[in-house]
Amino acid sequence: MYWQVIFFVLVFFGAGSASVSAAFWEMDEHPMIHDPSMIKEGNTWWTFGTGETDKNGIRVIYSQDGRNWNEAPVIFPQPLSWWKQYVPDHTSAQWAPDIQYFNGRYWLYYSVSSFGSNQSLIGLLSTESIASGNWRDDGLVVRSTTNDNFNAIDGDLVIDEHGQPWLSYGSFWSGIKLTKLDARTMKPVGQTYSIAARPNHPEGAIEAPSITYKDGYYYLFVSFDKCCNGVDSTYKIVVGRSTDITGPYLDKSGNNMLYGGGTIFDTGNDKWVAPGHQDVLNNNIFIRHAYDADRNGLPSLLINDLYWDSQGWPTY
Repeated sequence: MYWQVIFFVLVFFGAGSASVSAAFWEMDEHPMIHDPSMIKEGNTWWTFGTGETDKNGIRVIYSQDGRNWNEAPVIFPQPLSWWKQYVPDHTSAQWAPDIQYFNGRYWLYYSVSSFGSNQSLIGLLSTESIASGNWRDDGLVVRSTTNDNFNAIDGDLVIDEHGQPWLSYGSFWSGIKLTKLDARTMKPVGQTYSIAARPNHPEGAIEAPSITYKDGYYYLFVSFDKCCNGVDSTYKIVVGRSTDITGPYLDKSGNNMLYGGGTIFDTGNDKWVAPGHQDVLNNNIFIRHAYDADRNGLPSLLINDLYWDSQGWPTY
């Protein structure tokens, strides 16, 4: 890997905080992407993101070194016909993909919706090789309607300590949900759990869950507040943890994320504004987008090495 690593000192928020080093992946030009999810196949890094406004598909970029990125053809250059059955007025671009490897296949969850609506669905594609481009349509995973109190977007696949797959998802409304998946179909089985929400926030501004397991704890990262408005966005990333995948997830102060808790993890800086829609890879890489103040608020890919402090909390 031939990226330039810049070390700097951060103070991680919360009780027992300590100074730590952080390694930021420098790029010749941080590529435009929103809601990134990243994985490595062979010697190639693949990152999937929300499609560009008024264009069809899921955006795909790839790199051999993590520094120089190239654009691949979009997934879904044309909408799938069955989406209209559940979301008649969906946008042309698909949102918030999540890529994971499990049981010999790469699984790509994606969202179909329209801005501000909870008439939404999460769909699924899979393949034995990303590079092949041979994606199988595995259909509908979960949906929501305007009669529901949740929003079926922002799916994130996590494999628990026993090898059982789960899907977390949710945006605004009543917050973040979690459901067990059938390991063969990768579709929901059993009940739906509520694991994080902001009931005292006027808009319930929480979304984009990402769960990872490490050393006896499940760590839940979510994005608070609003995306998608360039440098006027207010996104920030918070985290909590639980010994059980279904919760309760508590922050460093012991506040339950189901009632608005969450330890601040990343709020950005003057250049990288409103970081959010994060992804965790192998417990040592942290991915998200932020709005580049030097490029008119362009949503851009940010990657850091991820570290863990002496109390078991993530930092970067």
